Amino acid sequence: FVVVLPNVILQLSGGRVKMAQILAPSAQWQMRIAKNCTDAHPLMTKTWSSLVMKQNKKGSVKSSGRFKVCALQSQNGTINRVEQLLNLDVTPYTDKIIAEYIWIGGSGIDVRSKSRTISKPVVHPSELPKWNYDGSSTGQAPGEDSEVILYPQAIFKDPFRGGNNILVICDAYTPQGEPIPTNKRHKAAQIFRDSKVVAEVPWYGIEQEYTLLQTNVKWPLGWPVGGYPGPQGPYYCGAGADKSFGRDISDAHYKACLYAGINISGTNGEVMPGQWEFQVGPSVGIEAGDHIWCARYLLERITEQAGVVLSLDPKPIEGDWNGAGCHTNYSTKSMREEGGFEVIKKAILNLSLRHKEHISAYGEGNERRLTGKHETASIDTFSWGVANRGCSIRVGRDTEKEGKGYLEDRRPASNMDPYVVTSLLAETTLLWEPTLEAEALAAQKLSLKV
Repeated sequence: FVVVLPNVILQLSGGRVKMAQILAPSAQWQMRIAKNCTDAHPLMTKTWSSLVMKQNKKGSVKSSGRFKVCALQSQNGTINRVEQLLNLDVTPYTDKIIAEYIWIGGSGIDVRSKSRTISKPVVHPSELPKWNYDGSSTGQAPGEDSEVILYPQAIFKDPFRGGNNILVICDAYTPQGEPIPTNKRHKAAQIFRDSKVVAEVPWYGIEQEYTLLQTNVKWPLGWPVGGYPGPQGPYYCGAGADKSFGRDISDAHYKACLYAGINISGTNGEVMPGQWEFQVGPSVGIEAGDHIWCARYLLERITEQAGVVLSLDPKPIEGDWNGAGCHTNYSTKSMREEGGFEVIKKAILNLSLRHKEHISAYGEGNERRLTGKHETASIDTFSWGVANRGCSIRVGRDTEKEGKGYLEDRRPASNMDPYVVTSLLAETTLLWEPTLEAEALAAQKLSLKV
């Protein structure tokens, strides 16, 4: 039967309906269910576990929440039985595991996946079979020749299914073995296999910013629908119901990444309310791209469960609001050793000479973000500085003081392809050589003595 009560959520437990007080204000999650509840779907108790708390006292429950929630319970306890099956540990009964094959779709930013049964646990991608999918349904192949082949490349533990089940990062090829145009991993792997690059052991630390949106209105989480919150200032790394929106999602993602084996190094609330960031690294070579893509997939799955939309748009809200980037910290073995600051300056020279090539590969819509405002440099002008977040390339104070360290490329957009950005940084600084004349002119322009 359907139960509708104002200002309360009904939590289903043990086949019974229990009242629960709303723990977070409506702005936190903006869960909206239509007033007409005839089409309501069962709500699993686990989905709501971070949003509600059990009522310990008898009587009515008061709440400041402004929305209504419909809870549907079947007579035979269907909801609870589905949850039990989802949490079922099959390890004692079979050696078989579930492998979730993950790949990048035709837009170059969408993640796709499907599952298959593997006969026994595996530890290396080479133990997994290749698979195929319908490329005409992902914008990656024509309908008359739609088969695209998946090559397993990296394995992570599956935090959703648990046990020995795995997530598999794949790249895509034609049946003839040629990488399809949207397969950016293939070229990146070639660059990272170059002997010069291997010898320099390139490290990457990637800061992935993202925005959480309300499902139906596509407006940031915590923002009044059709309106704006107070100006930026209190939200960055803030705490409190009026400053932090979506912390449960960020924390759930953090733990899921650690469980999966992703090299996540931190997370924080960002400058614009409803915006968050997580950091992955230091990661070596192609591993950086694999880990970011898997972390993005986990975030898509978690926001799916929470009923929130994930956006990687580099400027989701126009006006006096920060955009979303994917700052990429980078160093080589030579940069990390004594005298490394001189190597960093040489790398900055190379990057200045290939500014247009990098910008064109750093994400769609980046021109809306790189305006020279809101902690960004102008998209048209290359710049660098020590501790300056308004530059294209930032060098930290510690790096300057110690004479070695890393540089931060602040140009990549939040929707950039990490395979493209990481490999391009390695190519430009380690494999590409400018003419002496071009280098001298660039050094004069940037006031760099190399």
